[in-house]
Amino acid sequence: MRKAIVGSKSMVVSPHYLASQAGNSILQKGGNAFDAAVAVSACLAVVYPHMTGLGGDSFWLTYSTKDKQLRAFNGSGRSGSLVSREHYIGRDAIPFRGIESVITVPGMVDSWDAMLKEYGRLTLAEVLEPALKYARFGFPVSNDQYENTIKNVDVLRQDSDTAAIFLPGNRIPTVHERFVQTALANTLSELAEKGRDHFYKGELAERIVANLRAKGSVLTLEDFADHHGSWTDPISTTYRDYTVCQVPPNSQGFVGLMALNILENFELTNIPHGSFEYYHLLVEALKRSFRDRNGVLTDPDFFDIPLEKLISKTYGKEMADEINMEKVLPLDTRPVGSDTAHAAVVDEEGNAVSFIQSLYFEFGSGVVAGDTGVIMQNRGSFFSLDPSHVNRLEPRKRTFHTLMPAMVLKEGKPYILYGTQGGEGQSQTQTAIITRMIDYGMNPQEAISLPRFVWGRTWGEASQELKIECRVDQHVIEQLGKVGHIVNKVGSVDGVMGHANAILIDDQGFRHGGVDPRGDGAAVGI
Repeated sequence: MRKAIVGSKSMVVSPHYLASQAGNSILQKGGNAFDAAVAVSACLAVVYPHMTGLGGDSFWLTYSTKDKQLRAFNGSGRSGSLVSREHYIGRDAIPFRGIESVITVPGMVDSWDAMLKEYGRLTLAEVLEPALKYARFGFPVSNDQYENTIKNVDVLRQDSDTAAIFLPGNRIPTVHERFVQTALANTLSELAEKGRDHFYKGELAERIVANLRAKGSVLTLEDFADHHGSWTDPISTTYRDYTVCQVPPNSQGFVGLMALNILENFELTNIPHGSFEYYHLLVEALKRSFRDRNGVLTDPDFFDIPLEKLISKTYGKEMADEINMEKVLPLDTRPVGSDTAHAAVVDEEGNAVSFIQSLYFEFGSGVVAGDTGVIMQNRGSFFSLDPSHVNRLEPRKRTFHTLMPAMVLKEGKPYILYGTQGGEGQSQTQTAIITRMIDYGMNPQEAISLPRFVWGRTWGEASQELKIECRVDQHVIEQLGKVGHIVNKVGSVDGVMGHANAILIDDQGFRHGGVDPRGDGAAVGI
């Protein structure tokens, strides 16, 4: 097990060590948590290119000591003005890959601008410097990039602009090989000089859209120009003596709140951690939360989501009463992507940022926008083609989003920042981590490193499997199977569980950081 990292002044956690170091370097140069978070975000877009990028979306939870306020920022893009279900006549679903999946405007670059304008001290050029350096001069290919390149090699070969970058010389780059992204470096350099509007309204936007249109996308320059993310209030519930906060819909964050409202009806401290009862309760609480999520989650501008009811204590108690310790709830879910990166930063002043970003599937759509080096997300493929579905495809609409950064407050101040990669698994891993920390007193590294589970489909797999790491006691696994869980033992430290991160701020003000042994991350504290 990795050792917990404790900082007396600041802490940066991310799923790639170079990105964590980049955030710390910005703090050392006088930047605050918001500057450092943007630097981490941009660096991840370079050194974790299979997970995230400028062509994707992001969600943010921010706490500023200046205004003593927790805020949320929705950095997800809307579908284009010309999208229509008629375009996909004869199909059951929008294709997961290729140009037909590129139907939403990427929101991440806009979110950088929003963070820096609202709270930052440094310029965009200053915080982009580490990312630009790694794009221009290269970085060592991570194990995770290598494995995901092998897994998705056929997808990467379908677009010549994509293949030229990610399969140089028509081969898979090896682990620790220097990986250079010259086109992306040029784009980052242009953004550093010309700013956010260059991506959405300027010559760069024109080049992105022209290439995408030539390949068959319906996105227009007007769609890019009209994009804007939005500041909003977080949603929250209480759990034990703490306030747990999430980003509101179109994020699935309320699922994490619902699960905790259910679990609060059980005295987990009387249930041994790692026991059959522990795993069964968490899985069944989450499945009931998914059941409601699947029927209501979409863009709240298009549908009145009954959040007040869903995250109420009364409803949590009703669902808790449904749980049968000798039987599972059958539930179907559609495949979701897993290419996500969560990171968090706390600075010396106490400013805190928990954020998450994604391309949706690994390498997103698999389509790079010409000579820009920007790989486009396929998030729009989550829209439904069923005209009666709440998340049906419509113009200028935000889709159901799995991204859900989280933060726990203690007496109104940040206490725990946490999140994870993993699509459907995000709320599951979050629930495991936070119960381990609050109910069982674990530090972030312990909570993240211990065996985990993920229930349901991952993309491309139509099953209701309960994947569980084989380190779990065999007797516990057998008990789970006996009550109806379709158990699939996976590796002892398996990447299918996602890559989680967490920061805890203790009563002395020390920052405890934890990162996932299943990934390439690092906690950097001073």
